[in-house]
Amino acid sequence: MSQTSHIQYPELQGKVAVITGAGRHAGLGEAMAKRLAAEGCKVIITDIGKAAGAHMPESAIGTTDEMQKIVDDIKASGGEASSFICNVLNPDEVKAAAQFAVDTYGSLDIWVNNAGIGYLMKPILEMDVDEWDAVLNVNLRGTFLGIKFAAEKMVELGNGGKIINIGSQASKSAFAHASAYTTSKHGMNGLTRVSAQELGQYKINVNEICPNHVTTGLGAWQNSHFSEVTGKGHDKYMQDMRDRIPLGRPGLQEDTAKACAFLCSDQASYITGECMNVSGGEEYH
Repeated sequence: MSQTSHIQYPELQGKVAVITGAGRHAGLGEAMAKRLAAEGCKVIITDIGKAAGAHMPESAIGTTDEMQKIVDDIKASGGEASSFICNVLNPDEVKAAAQFAVDTYGSLDIWVNNAGIGYLMKPILEMDVDEWDAVLNVNLRGTFLGIKFAAEKMVELGNGGKIINIGSQASKSAFAHASAYTTSKHGMNGLTRVSAQELGQYKINVNEICPNHVTTGLGAWQNSHFSEVTGKGHDKYMQDMRDRIPLGRPGLQEDTAKACAFLCSDQASYITGECMNVSGGEEYH
């Protein structure tokens, strides 16, 4: 099936999109990259490429090989994609990713801040300060740097743009054993809203997507972790999750990808500063 058979938003054809933290198979980043590519965007997959200390093990990051495989998949489907190594904690690397988009494809129209840590989850009394710092740094500092350098380049180019931050249900509600994660995602709401206020004059829309639980690779780890922490066991934990979601199922990667494509399209041209739930009705805040 060709890429063009999936096109829903023809105005996205030829747009250039950077997605951070997109180098893991079955992740939200991969799903968004493939959906934007299916809409005709030229997509840049970024991730850290290799393990970087105890808090960013190889099992939790997109490796260089995985990044290239996702690029190859997009090209095999008729899309256009490249990969770029980028640690979102490093201002120089984030700025370089924005420049790479322009150097490679001639523009930067869409930036998706997807990179995040969602696997350092402990009770406050057990959480180390360096674990807290790791989560807040990647999830908030990394998003700030993405907004800053993407916006700088978009303002320089003068064509406006779309910035999408990937939050969570934890952006709206608190979850025990996830103090750093919940705090970082709540903080993302404020950062999204301030950015929308400041960047609107440049025709840059800034929005946030807040999915509920999605069984990505990270999500599978969370299922196992919280099944054990709650003492419910995997089957009971997952059934309880389905029971509290009005639409009867956890989220899928494609649900977030669809929301991303919409927010990047002209259909959302008058939407900015929103922290949009994609939760099957589970989250109302």
